[in-house]
Amino acid sequence: MDAASQSLRDRWKALSKCVCDGARLMVGQGDYAAYAAHVARTHPDQAPMSEVEFFRHRENARFGVGNTSGFRCC
Repeated sequence: MDAASQSLRDRWKALSKCVCDGARLMVGQGDYAAYAAHVARTHPDQAPMSEVEFFRHRENARFGVGNTSGFRCC
């Protein structure tokens, strides 16, 4: 494979990741790997949530669980 094909493939892969990440964010699901990297970088003394805990946290935030402002999905 030549360099141009590899470059195009890398750019396509990066674009696909951006589109998928954007779609996840639109429905309230963040990127766990990005979250874990952020915690490791900015809060090295804290353990990150597990992937399941992170998913639940994002779901709760999306649907207003524990929110006192009155928002409710259904």
